[in-house]
Amino acid sequence: MSKKTNSSPASEEQAKEASAAEQNEQTAAQAKPEAEAAKQPEEKKPEAAKQQEASEFEKAQQALAQEHDSYLRLAAEYDNYRKRTAKEKENLYADAKIDTIKALLGVYDNLERGLAQYGDEESPHRKGLEMVFNQFKESLKKLGVETMDAAGKPFDPEKHNAVMHVEDENYGENTVVEVLQQGFTLGDKVLRFAIVKVAN
Repeated sequence: MSKKTNSSPASEEQAKEASAAEQNEQTAAQAKPEAEAAKQPEEKKPEAAKQQEASEFEKAQQALAQEHDSYLRLAAEYDNYRKRTAKEKENLYADAKIDTIKALLGVYDNLERGLAQYGDEESPHRKGLEMVFNQFKESLKKLGVETMDAAGKPFDPEKHNAVMHVEDENYGENTVVEVLQQGFTLGDKVLRFAIVKVAN
């Protein structure tokens, strides 16, 4: 008869524990190279992070420089626009002023002709017309309008328009003898040429 050996529960547990310990050792041995391999990038990571941060900082600086340049360009464009519109407004006002004054010069001519019709200087009508004419001249003067003092002066084609030439020994050659229609200036601009008679 053969003898059967019955293993006790304690020995079975010890065998299981030994088997589990052996498996743990094998797993640890396999995990060790992987841990060492994973450890190497972590050591290099700070240097790589520094390079990435430096790259991002450089990009941020470039973006800031571009934004600053855009801001300066925009500010310059706005300044140019402001100056251009201010000049346009000034020119528009000057042109409107000139057009308005030119329309009133006919009134000046009529008042001047009306005064020339009155022979009696003591006439109340003449005095009243003189007052209106003087007031009108003062208003033009306040606007910066000046009459041309052409009589007896050398002929200037930039200011005068000669419609007649006469022989007169009392005047030198190319001298304005008579003003047929008054000329006007506004600053450096000629509003209306003086129509004159010139001596040859």
